[in-house]
Amino acid sequence: MSSSTSTTTAKQQKLPHLNFRSYVQALKDDGDLVEINKECDPHLEVGAITRKALEDEDKAPLFNKLKGQNENGLWRILGAVNGLRPDPKQVFGRIARHIGLPPTASAKQIMDKIIEAKSGTPIPPKVVESGPCKEFRLTPDQFDLEKLPCPLLHQSDGGKYVQTYGMQCFRTPDGTWTNWAIARAMVHDRNHLAGAVLEVQHIGKIHAMWKKLGKDMPVAIAFGAPPAAIMAASMPLPDGVSEPEYVGSLVGAPVEVVKCETNDIYVPANSEIVFEGSISANEKVPEGPFGEMHGYIFPGQTHQWAKYTIDMITHRKDAIMPISNPGRLTDETQTMIGPLAAAEIGFLLKSKGFPIKESWSPFESQVTWVVLQIDTEKLRAMKTTPAEFSRGIGDIVFHAKCGSMIHRLVLVGDDIDIYNFKDVSWAFCTRCRPRMDEYFYEDVIGYPLIPYMGHGNGDMWKGGKVVSDALLPAEYTIGRLWEEASFRGSFPKELQEKVLSEWETLGYTS
Repeated sequence: MSSSTSTTTAKQQKLPHLNFRSYVQALKDDGDLVEINKECDPHLEVGAITRKALEDEDKAPLFNKLKGQNENGLWRILGAVNGLRPDPKQVFGRIARHIGLPPTASAKQIMDKIIEAKSGTPIPPKVVESGPCKEFRLTPDQFDLEKLPCPLLHQSDGGKYVQTYGMQCFRTPDGTWTNWAIARAMVHDRNHLAGAVLEVQHIGKIHAMWKKLGKDMPVAIAFGAPPAAIMAASMPLPDGVSEPEYVGSLVGAPVEVVKCETNDIYVPANSEIVFEGSISANEKVPEGPFGEMHGYIFPGQTHQWAKYTIDMITHRKDAIMPISNPGRLTDETQTMIGPLAAAEIGFLLKSKGFPIKESWSPFESQVTWVVLQIDTEKLRAMKTTPAEFSRGIGDIVFHAKCGSMIHRLVLVGDDIDIYNFKDVSWAFCTRCRPRMDEYFYEDVIGYPLIPYMGHGNGDMWKGGKVVSDALLPAEYTIGRLWEEASFRGSFPKELQEKVLSEWETLGYTS
């Protein structure tokens, strides 16, 4: 590699989407960060401030002084890492910063970039000798997770959830598939975690391969990983697709990775903190409850999940631990998991020949819906029926990895702005006739964390999914028969433009 290329690569690694510390600085430069320098308690106080910031769509809080920090600043905490911004011109600013777009990027521009990367050339990671994450090394006799500032995020959580926005890094036993993922984990004791390992998720599938061999699965959790990497880790990519290569395609540069000290897993070299260890093949410990992305917590409910052993912690000085404190709108679980699933679903259906123009998971659905905007001109050319079309979509999505968390697909016409929930709810409430325009699926894998699955009627692991066809029958045959009764639909374009141009002089604010 030439020196000029090396210099270019070094500069790329410092960009906000490839370097968490640079991302934090970018938030500060954007006026989107509040530095809290008084001592805060990770026992609920950090969680309360973070939830308030998320629900108010206010600035991200950086807790610089925490009860329980050690002498090297292990660790500080950043909350509301990927929440929404109060500035209407930069609502998606934090999400945009995660993937190298300007803070003014729209939801559509963000989705377009994520989907475009699916067809891009994969760029494998670059292995380096060392990195900032290696500045300090702690063996089990030098740390105690019960004393470090691991946060209790909700008062009825089953424990201190240290892993909510870190990136689990693991691979198949034969080394052919490297996976980066996010799965919650809480402190069990001084050097063990209890973590949810769902069989339908990639962490569960790869863990099963190791278990079949009678071996614990080597793992690393990278906290404060490159923001683009954490986005990819949230995306339901197909089995066998390695997130490190997708990240390279997404940002046009390789992610620098470094080998762990105690196993053969590679992690982003500029990560803030790395937990190295393994997930037991057979040993399980109590985990939960936890206030999840659907906005509920069920006190006292625990599960027997996998036991993690942490063999080493490496970290930067004054390291920053990012957290996600899920709940009601709007936090990282809605801004990332839902839209990323929608991107994958839309891409999959397009590849199968379905006329999908846009796909989106409305935040208001708490990651249970994906709305699909249909190109109705192409739909009519297909000479299909509502039942055949809807079933064709449901049969694909509800049997695919990307559809595992999603329980309702809403089909809308191309007059609907799917990024505007008022538009979506208008179409759903006025064009989808209950039962006759809905196609139900009970013989598919369900997502048990949704309250109506895990705490409602029926099998928590199966069914509960539906395709809701909010296309009127005419959209399949002759086209739109109606005119929208609204400012945009009931007045000449010239008059609309005149009213808008004079709006402020009339006494209104823009």
